[in-house]
Amino acid sequence: MNLAGVSWRLLVVVAAIALVFYATSRVQLLFIALFLALVFTAVLRPAVELFARVMPRPLATALALLGGVLVLLGMLTYVGVSVAGQWSKLSDQFGDGIDDIIDFLENGAPFTVTTDQINQWIENGRTWIEEHGGELASEAAAGAGSVVEILTALALATFCAVFFLTSGRQMWAWFLSQLPPAARESWRVAGGAGWYTFSGYTRGILIIAVSDGLLAFILLSIIGVPLAAPLAVLVLIGAFIPLVGAPAAMVIAMIVALAANGPIQAAVVGIGIALIGQFEGHVLQPLVMGKQVALHPVVIAVVVLGGTLTAGILGAVIAVPLVAVAWTVFSRLRTPESEVDPEDVEDPSETFDGEGDRA
Repeated sequence: MNLAGVSWRLLVVVAAIALVFYATSRVQLLFIALFLALVFTAVLRPAVELFARVMPRPLATALALLGGVLVLLGMLTYVGVSVAGQWSKLSDQFGDGIDDIIDFLENGAPFTVTTDQINQWIENGRTWIEEHGGELASEAAAGAGSVVEILTALALATFCAVFFLTSGRQMWAWFLSQLPPAARESWRVAGGAGWYTFSGYTRGILIIAVSDGLLAFILLSIIGVPLAAPLAVLVLIGAFIPLVGAPAAMVIAMIVALAANGPIQAAVVGIGIALIGQFEGHVLQPLVMGKQVALHPVVIAVVVLGGTLTAGILGAVIAVPLVAVAWTVFSRLRTPESEVDPEDVEDPSETFDGEGDRA
């Protein structure tokens, strides 16, 4: 009877998860907008609470949003000015660096690469672009439509965030009032635990991303890698994708350092950014996140891969906070049971012999 009850509940959970995935796939843009609205709310709420002590809350919300926009635009402007100021010098450095790489492939590499082979590769690439020019143009046109969708999602997210910041508590109280009295306490506990985890993760990952970008900028500036600011921003963005983003940013930074400064500087960049990753994992993550996101690294890896397979880069970004919220809510609502001591668990390889019979 107990097994039947557990199986029934498991089927209900699986059906609910499938329904959520189906509904999300049908209104993906709406889901993205609401997710971004919650992110904006989590990041800006401390500033709104601070400003609201000395001014009306709607004005505090407007000031916090304006400050966030100015910070973002300032960062993008700085990156653009850095790229424009170093572009001419970077072009020359890239030309020299590519010549050095070609010379290494022809003379210093353990395998032989001739100039004719390199020219053939370049010609093959040019031919491929000519043959697939129509497909690339259609993809560019589709990308223009994606830009419109992104702007629409950002507008809706900002609109919703304004109301979440100004009257989020009243909206949550209204929702709880619509529920049966017996269910209100469970929903209140679940909502509070979920928001605590989500807001903690969002603010924490933002602090960690900014710290990674700043450390990367200092490292690249000391080594003398061109476009240190844009590459640092790339590291910052990569920090939002657990396990995957930082290594991808590291590879791009190493390629730039290799082409501009040579293999030694590229290796130093790789080692330096790897050390930044270790500092993030062993110092920043426990210090900033604390116990708000208590997920095992294996769970994070599986969740990131599952999110990527489901919804690409977007899935990789949102999968971890969603699973962290779900686990926190489950942990708060479940009835505590006695835990199994790992010392009491038998090793299957010692319990059974090779033929499947008990030893």
